[in-house]
Amino acid sequence: MQFIQLLQDNTTLALFVFGLLGLCVGSFLNVIIHRIPLMMIYDWRQECSHFLADQVDMPREHTQPLTNIVANDQPITLSRPASRCPHCAHKIKWYENIPLISWLILRGRCSDCKAFIDLRYPLVEGVTALLSVLVIYQFGVSGTGLSALVLVWTLIALTGIDFDTQLLPDRLTFPLAGLGLAVNSQGWFVSPTQSIWGLLLGFLSLWVVVKIFYLITKKHGMGQGDFKLLAVLGAWLGPLMLPLIILLSSLLGSVVGLILMKKQGESRPFAFGPYIAIAGIVALLYGSDIVSWYLGMYT
Repeated sequence: MQFIQLLQDNTTLALFVFGLLGLCVGSFLNVIIHRIPLMMIYDWRQECSHFLADQVDMPREHTQPLTNIVANDQPITLSRPASRCPHCAHKIKWYENIPLISWLILRGRCSDCKAFIDLRYPLVEGVTALLSVLVIYQFGVSGTGLSALVLVWTLIALTGIDFDTQLLPDRLTFPLAGLGLAVNSQGWFVSPTQSIWGLLLGFLSLWVVVKIFYLITKKHGMGQGDFKLLAVLGAWLGPLMLPLIILLSSLLGSVVGLILMKKQGESRPFAFGPYIAIAGIVALLYGSDIVSWYLGMYT
């Protein structure tokens, strides 16, 4: 408690401590981004195998080979197996896994095979550290500030996963939505009533648009994970921030989509969740200031 009080009384020290914490958390977020999709695939394969094996109308000679293949899958968790180089399977030692510093010392290459280490790893660590500092600067070392850190860290993980796989895992969005309702039961960001309506309207605002789009075009224009992510942000920030989040994410997504279309020469599906997450972080940190500035233009 004395250390917490010290951080509350010394802003510079608090920013330094949470910057270092952000680097460490960013390293762990890289693990989450890489492994949670693999964990999901493992679970899906196991579930499909068990489901098909239980179907009485499926000949066993057809399902047994699949069951045998899936039975050999190696389970994966956030801690096991140990981290290895994807190119040469070199086991990464602890001193090769120091956030940001190890990447710089190794010059972005594996110490064994000299293959390039993806720039995403130091980028996630650096961005997590920077955003952690901004959150603590904005909200202080308090229940509001610490809960905002959890929101931002999870949004970073969801952004990385969606960029890689176009998936927004329920195992992250559902607990985050529940935590938003719990946090706002104390009124830390919005009132409990606003939190509930934010969750409902956040989900329905995109769900309705996508359903209308499907009725007109017979195409699915957006994944259901995007509905859930906007519902999460509604639960945390309330319904009044949803228009800003939708506007910012649409602008970001449109700009990036046009750049990709010009570069690739054709329209391809791309993840929209990262832009919702980025807009949510902007709304968390500066949403009230942006809305006040906008409304002030007309007064």
